[in-house]
Amino acid sequence: MRDGSGLPLDLAVGAGRGVSIVSGSEPASAYLPSATAECPTFVEDSEWVPLVDGTEYFSQLDVLLRDLGVGDSVQVSGLDVDPMLDLTGLSQGEAGYAALGQRLAAGAAAGAEIRMLLAGKIAARSVPVSSLGGFRESVRHADTFRALRPGVEGPAPLATCVLVDYSGPLLGSNHQKVVVVGRGGELTAFVCGIDLVQDRFDGAPHDRLRLDDERWGWHDAAVRLRGPAAGRVHQILSRRWDEAASLPRRWFPRGHPARVRRLNPAHPAGSPSPAASQPSRSSPGTAVRVLRSVPAGKVDSVLPGRRGAWQHLPDTGIREIHATLVHALSAARRYVYLEDQYLQEFLGGSSEFELYPHLRAAARRGAKVIMVGSGVRDPEDPGVYLRPINHDLNRDLKRKIVDRLAAEDEIDFAVHRVEHLTVHAKLILIDDVFACIGSANMFSRSMGGTDSEVSTAVSTTTTLVRELRVRLWAEHLRAPLTPGLRVALADLDLALGIWRSEWLPSHYPPFTWHRPGAPEGYTPAESVLRAVWP
Repeated sequence: MRDGSGLPLDLAVGAGRGVSIVSGSEPASAYLPSATAECPTFVEDSEWVPLVDGTEYFSQLDVLLRDLGVGDSVQVSGLDVDPMLDLTGLSQGEAGYAALGQRLAAGAAAGAEIRMLLAGKIAARSVPVSSLGGFRESVRHADTFRALRPGVEGPAPLATCVLVDYSGPLLGSNHQKVVVVGRGGELTAFVCGIDLVQDRFDGAPHDRLRLDDERWGWHDAAVRLRGPAAGRVHQILSRRWDEAASLPRRWFPRGHPARVRRLNPAHPAGSPSPAASQPSRSSPGTAVRVLRSVPAGKVDSVLPGRRGAWQHLPDTGIREIHATLVHALSAARRYVYLEDQYLQEFLGGSSEFELYPHLRAAARRGAKVIMVGSGVRDPEDPGVYLRPINHDLNRDLKRKIVDRLAAEDEIDFAVHRVEHLTVHAKLILIDDVFACIGSANMFSRSMGGTDSEVSTAVSTTTTLVRELRVRLWAEHLRAPLTPGLRVALADLDLALGIWRSEWLPSHYPPFTWHRPGAPEGYTPAESVLRAVWP
């Protein structure tokens, strides 16, 4: 027997040590809302593999982009895509350096189908303010990609294959960070929070990067999809390409008001070729969804009221990420673990799509709610350069969670930062059963569609989410994942004590996780986790 999502009803949900198996329930019904034609659930047929930090993601992408040719395809959507990026971490001038732009141009010249969307803002074409500088940089990157010639005669191979997508609202953008590569008829989709730029090439223990001679690291996450779910990502990007291709051919200034040129090619490349039906990737006990946030209509002017209708998307907008996270949070019983760059709201959001009430409700039910943010701001944020962050509880967390919890419920909430690090991952783990990773920040701009997003969720009866949690927590503890530590972190009751000593089982001393050897196998190289609250 199967429910509306197609998952067998006899699958059970394991919620961690010390918690009984939930008989007669399963991932899709317990942690995922009902499937729809526009947001299907891929049951036991799609591979969902988490990738932690840019070094792991870039290395896998590097392999897939080698020797592109006829029959291959690459779709890219990014907030920031640097044509000079080397996916192996090399710098210009080093032996073996290969720029991403040249690799894609060579692939296009050899017959591969390439489509790339770079995020833009309609205001950025005419308002030279610092907060829009990144979007103006996207225009320059688009120009570079389009002009690349890998030693071939005739038109540049990418001349019509790169578009600036400026269809987002005035305060939002196309924030989707996705790469889909087709090789031999099989698609591999990467759904990310990771931008394709050089300083994202980082990994634990995050001590290789420097800014102004100060230590600085970049922590991030992505998911690799194969199977029918990857075909779904291909379809989503194809629709977005068609939407961007239909935007008016706006003009963009080049340094001087009299020097302007078209923002996008007059005749962009056509729609990406439809993908073949993707072969099943056996994934027993696992349900996968590809989720979107999209605004209600596209905006192509800074003038009020200039909102156009989508050609291939509903004009009411899409809020699949918010709906899925609200449903999953309502199912949380043991813990909610959230990593995010911004643990607060920004302009352009709406209280209707805030997650704070649902996090608060989870804590009231006794689920341990853990939020982990940056110790150092993103240096690309406007007006910011290696400024500390999260040293105190921000206004949103205080007013919308802590101040609304009864004293007996406050014990189930904790906030930490990671020193010397920008935490750019956008991920949520729940009960070792559910995980969601992608481009969507937790704030309501992403949830409501002001920023267009793509994330992917999994709900599983396997150890997949538990293993991801173990890896993430070991990284933040800066401890090698010895067999002893792996066992300690797999014990959810014990591992939760990392975040508050009150959560430790009674037979463990309160200094557990604060001294080497407590628990056995815990040998941290340094301590970078700092409590923000309490």
